[in-house]
Amino acid sequence: MARLVSVPPAAQLAPLLGGYSQAVAAKRRQLALGLALTAVALLISAIGAEVQPVTLWNKIGNFTSYFDRLLKLDTGARVWTDPQEWFWGLARWSRLLGETLLIAYVATLTGAVGALAGAAPASRNLMRRASVGFVVRRCLEFCRTVPDIVFALIFVAAFGLGALPGVLALAIHTTGALGKLFTEVVENIDMGPVEGVASTGGSWLAQVRFAVTPQVLSNLVSYALLRFEINVRGATVIGFVGAGGIGQDLIVAIRKFYYSDVSAMLLMIIVTVMVIDMLSARLRHRLLAAENPP
Repeated sequence: MARLVSVPPAAQLAPLLGGYSQAVAAKRRQLALGLALTAVALLISAIGAEVQPVTLWNKIGNFTSYFDRLLKLDTGARVWTDPQEWFWGLARWSRLLGETLLIAYVATLTGAVGALAGAAPASRNLMRRASVGFVVRRCLEFCRTVPDIVFALIFVAAFGLGALPGVLALAIHTTGALGKLFTEVVENIDMGPVEGVASTGGSWLAQVRFAVTPQVLSNLVSYALLRFEINVRGATVIGFVGAGGIGQDLIVAIRKFYYSDVSAMLLMIIVTVMVIDMLSARLRHRLLAAENPP
């Protein structure tokens, strides 16, 4: 059955339409002002950073031509015309790529354990001693603020070339990054189970073990999987400074202008990261679906 909507008289409707028009105009003025301020800030930043659009425009051809050279063999033929020549170092690169994955895996696992150990003390709803929470949060901030490649340079100087500096650098940075995420998850839990364990005389560790961990475990695993994807890419980059993995051969190929080798290793890294992304995304979705059933 159709229902009629009553329309107020024009005299009564006019002030309402006028107020609506004024509100829309005010929103548009705010948007225009925001865009203008953003443009001014961008211009000032560009001047301060000495960004030169003319140079970018004149040199953009060098950037695109580099990618064209990546797709050519030393003979001048396209790389896909001779896959055997293109992937001549497949065995070595596969071994180094496997080392990169192991670096990322060990670093992620170590960092996740460290983040889990720091999440509860850093959470304001669980840690009643403000001084302890303050110290733990500052330590986590330090771990994630210093770039992992800086840690890698320090550890390479201390322990020499190899996988160990890479694992330590990524593990420390992972501890700080996951510690922040884990802390936020813990701070949003239902405190009812925690109070229940405490009322039975359970210790602080018992509260964390039996009341907190079951609520956040799936989210923590999801974040750890996401961090593993990031660490695979990070392990490649820190290999540039000698911290193990395929990054060492990749930076050598870039410096010596072995274009086809660079493209071959990049393709292997891209395919590996894509596969890991798809598998870990599917696993994360299953974990979240298990935690929140329909």
